[in-house]
Amino acid sequence: MGKFNSLAGKIADKQTQIVLFSSTAIALYGYDQGMMSLINTNYSYLGTMGIAEESPVVGVIVSVYYLGCAVGAVLGSRYADAKGRKKGIFACLATASLGNLLMFVAGMGGASQRAALTLMMVGRIVMGLGVGGIDAVVPVYSSELSEDDARGTALAQEFQANIFGLNMAFIINVAVTHTLGKWNQWAWRIPIIVMQVYPALLFAGASLLPETPRWCVLHEQNEQAKQSIKRVFGEDEVEDRINELVEAHKKEEEEGTTSYADMIWPSGSQFHPTVVTVMGQVNQALTGYGAVSVYGPQIFELLGFGVTTAEFITLGNYVFYFGMMTVAWILIDRLGRRRLMIQGAFWLAISFALLTILGGLASNGEKLKIPLLATGIPGIIVLYLATSVFGIGWLVPPWLIPTEIYPSTARAQGAAISVIIWGLANFAVTLLTPIGFNNLEYWLFLVFAATNAFAGLWTYLYCPESGNRTFEENQDFFKEAAEKGSWRVSRVRDGEFRVLPDTEGIGDDEEADGEGQRNKKKDNGQGETTPLLGRTNTE
Repeated sequence: MGKFNSLAGKIADKQTQIVLFSSTAIALYGYDQGMMSLINTNYSYLGTMGIAEESPVVGVIVSVYYLGCAVGAVLGSRYADAKGRKKGIFACLATASLGNLLMFVAGMGGASQRAALTLMMVGRIVMGLGVGGIDAVVPVYSSELSEDDARGTALAQEFQANIFGLNMAFIINVAVTHTLGKWNQWAWRIPIIVMQVYPALLFAGASLLPETPRWCVLHEQNEQAKQSIKRVFGEDEVEDRINELVEAHKKEEEEGTTSYADMIWPSGSQFHPTVVTVMGQVNQALTGYGAVSVYGPQIFELLGFGVTTAEFITLGNYVFYFGMMTVAWILIDRLGRRRLMIQGAFWLAISFALLTILGGLASNGEKLKIPLLATGIPGIIVLYLATSVFGIGWLVPPWLIPTEIYPSTARAQGAAISVIIWGLANFAVTLLTPIGFNNLEYWLFLVFAATNAFAGLWTYLYCPESGNRTFEENQDFFKEAAEKGSWRVSRVRDGEFRVLPDTEGIGDDEEADGEGQRNKKKDNGQGETTPLLGRTNTE
């Protein structure tokens, strides 16, 4: 009974509800990835759309979704800025649900192949509009309702749900495919329509959650902000937090509003954080895991396995992926975003180099008289480990960093730019991957080894550590980089932003308490020092 009460109390906790809500929304993206991976090989689906299994159109249908995501990120973030983060999420959910329904009915009622293909394309784009908006707004919503030292953990837990969605879709796909067969239309329609469970759950739980206090203060709704703080953080926190938010808002008002032009032009005030945001998503795409998620079975076929075996090995990979995401939310606020990305890129480069060798041996196995298991088993191990490395090091940070480095007036736009680049980069990767498989075969792995090496090097040189710092402290990095005239992390404030603030790099204007926690301070104008906004001084 005690355990039940403890669980009930945990579920009733607003922080937990926010994570559960955001997790369910983020799971939509993962579900789509797992959903299309086996639909692409369903004979009824291919016949209904009038395309061959190796046709480039297969990749086009998958990839246009990402173009929809890019547009949806802009529309969703603008709506969320104007009407509220919650309302923005719900509008995006309704759009994604509509797109999913259009995909489900494509080709029904004796429609022609051209009509079916057109409706499927439209459905993919509309669903992309909704999911792109969700991916832009939910990380902002979650970040603005999390503590400074727990933002990474919260988002990593939500992205673990992303992998849950991927697993759910792939398991349903495998079950209906092997029960109904690849010639049955319901083997591809059922996985599509099951996605509707996510919007249904989210709409049902909508009334439990507040608007973010930062958005309320930004729109001069301070009383609503106080109610939100009370619901999420407790009544004792209301006065301190509302004063901090009002003070931060006044400072941002003095600096003026931020437009997209300020973010994308080199002379703009937010151009530097935008470059960091853009390169984070480009580098994530260059890791190659958008391709692995969507075309997993084909990759295992390159390693020499049959179609059915490859599907079950892919399922095992996704389940392992889900489990290893637990490590991501344990480490991200302890080791930092930057460290995880640099080390992740290094190990991914090695993994893909090994897969190139193993793929080559598997491709020439009969000529060299190498048994399948001699290349297949090591290939499975390497790809499983590479998947876990990606999940721990690269899945979350490119989404998290944009929510931490912009001022409130630009945070939603920054998240939107992040999704736009993610959409365009993954559009290119998912469109080119089938072509790469058909023309380069296992040499495609070597391309990914090189792109991972580039991603790691760029991150080491230019990406600051934003964990365990307030939003305002992270903005200081870009101001000081401009004063220094260099974007190299090692040259700004003696490289302090290379590490988490409580691990090393304590400067002259800082002091450490007995537990090694850095408590950075500022002058309050009266000759005294006070903790910076959002910090807790344990002295």
